[in-house]
Amino acid sequence: MKSNRSIRMNCLTFVMVMQLIISPAKFYAQTTGNDTTKVFELSLEQLLNSEVTTVSKSAEKQTDAPGVITVVTKDEINRFGGTTLSSILARVPGLVATMSYVNDVSVISARGEQITNTSSHVLLLINGRPVREILEGGISSEIFETFPVNIIERIEVIKGPGSVLYGSNAFSGVINIITEKPEKTGVSISGLAGPGGALGASGDIKIKAGDFNLIAAGRYFQKPEWTVTYTLPLPPPPTKVFTRDVTIPSEGPGAYLGANFKGLSFMTSYNQLKSTGFADRGTGNNLWKKNFYNFGYDLDVSKIWRTNINLTYTLSKLDADSFPKIHRNSYEMLAEWTNFITVSKKSKIVFGGLYLDTKGKEYSLLTGSEVVSCDAKRGAYGVYAQADYLVLKSVKVIGGVQLNKIENVNMGITPRAGIIWNPTNRINVKALYSQAFRAPSLDEVSLVFPTLQGNPDLKPEKVGTYDFSVSYHGEQMQVALTYFYSKLFDVIKQNKTFTPAKYDNLGEAIMQGVELEGKYYINKSIFVTASTLFRSIDDTSGNKNICPIASIGAKGGISYASENGITIGLFDIFQGPLHDRYKTTLNVSPEKNYNLLNLYGNFDLNKLFAIQLKQTFAIFIQVDNLLDKKIWLPNRGVAAGKSEPYNQGRIMYAGLNFSF
Repeated sequence: MKSNRSIRMNCLTFVMVMQLIISPAKFYAQTTGNDTTKVFELSLEQLLNSEVTTVSKSAEKQTDAPGVITVVTKDEINRFGGTTLSSILARVPGLVATMSYVNDVSVISARGEQITNTSSHVLLLINGRPVREILEGGISSEIFETFPVNIIERIEVIKGPGSVLYGSNAFSGVINIITEKPEKTGVSISGLAGPGGALGASGDIKIKAGDFNLIAAGRYFQKPEWTVTYTLPLPPPPTKVFTRDVTIPSEGPGAYLGANFKGLSFMTSYNQLKSTGFADRGTGNNLWKKNFYNFGYDLDVSKIWRTNINLTYTLSKLDADSFPKIHRNSYEMLAEWTNFITVSKKSKIVFGGLYLDTKGKEYSLLTGSEVVSCDAKRGAYGVYAQADYLVLKSVKVIGGVQLNKIENVNMGITPRAGIIWNPTNRINVKALYSQAFRAPSLDEVSLVFPTLQGNPDLKPEKVGTYDFSVSYHGEQMQVALTYFYSKLFDVIKQNKTFTPAKYDNLGEAIMQGVELEGKYYINKSIFVTASTLFRSIDDTSGNKNICPIASIGAKGGISYASENGITIGLFDIFQGPLHDRYKTTLNVSPEKNYNLLNLYGNFDLNKLFAIQLKQTFAIFIQVDNLLDKKIWLPNRGVAAGKSEPYNQGRIMYAGLNFSF
């Protein structure tokens, strides 16, 4: 762990470098991540009803998209703040932020479906391109905790399957992080600090020159260290326990660069996170790293045909000091060709194909020397198509299918179908059916470890989901009510009836529930948002509530943003009680319910004091967990009746933002 003095020197160096970069050139005032100017330039209807691109891979109205989708706008991010991507996603209706043991300290689940130990059932995209970790099957902690949130334009979240167009892991949800595109050249620099050694620095450069645009952003963020008293069993058998004080860090850098010139595009990101993993025989600091690259070319072949080619590469690493001192290195390379055909004013088609090459290695240093537990590679390919047709002026039908072939696995078929009806300009009705799959991870297939074995005969997990949604899209308000029913097949779990345990397809599960969400601009200054989720998830063997997430939850926020530069937002996340099976005999038992209340304030001093400068200067405060709730969650994958720390309590930050 770096000393605070060393980290402060790094932050100071970062700011000085940014100043040297901008000093030779002429720059113009640029809106920043904390600027609410745009809310007063757009109509309320424009703020509420932006186009989306994730569901069909092309721009369309939310009411036309064949999926249940929520959009987190730039205005919402500005109003409620957020130091990490994870904290922003935790506010999204239908998403739940949690954690897992050893491997994953930041997990996002959709609709409370958290059967796996990672985020493997939610596909993460950056500007529409997948960022998958394929050795364990879905670790995204480093991105959730260190991605530069200051350059996010909006976040589109699909609740429900998305495998027809996106392939593996788009199982119960898809999260698409869409970054800003420069409208003019500018620079922004921010710094923050707080009690307990909390500090951070971030900055971005935007360049716009004719058909060329570039955005580069970087950040370093360190949460306060915190210490807990942690008790764990000593297997085998777990009749003895030992207790120790564990100091938990959370720190790391994140960077993003994106450039476009006419039809050519390039983007890359790097994310690194240091935190603590909790295992069945000890704890230790883990280091996650992820590199992401994408080269793309987009061409309008004719008035009705657009084609798109992408080459995507994701490299994931994990170095764990916690038992059993595992080290992982894996990559996924994806080549994809997508075509968009506008058949007529009533119909359009998207079709394409993809090829995947994956490889990963895992080894342990528990004995002091390298012991390889997995060294595997796998190929896969798929072809897909989706079409929609306007049957009547107010009725559209959608159909789609993907054929996928994973090495050593039979050909799979993933369909989608639905009807969208707009009885009035404001009312929207969707009846949808979608399937999705998750390919077994390389560890799940090939792992050879003394206490856990892979299974080369594993079949992909599958899900079929019915969604029925009714929504209202007004000038100042959006409201949506959705009922969903999902059946999960061939669920992959650790089968502990064997010695050693092994991964296996362990049956089926049923999930169903209701989501209600709404947004309301009382006027351009006052914004209110709220949502609630109720769901049940039971397996077909009669086990109830098989996920360690509450069956009911609610969220709500209210914000005030004035034209004189004052922004204040208050947001609360409520989770209800867990099933009794998650009560613990070791450590702090998870609370029956909790509220995570966050406060954000931003003050633009130029506007507040009517200072006429091209440069902007603002101060901001962020208080996470205002009620000081110290939350523990069930520890997945370790001995039953055990928990681990999730939230340390109240954290306060204050910071400055300069924009040139």
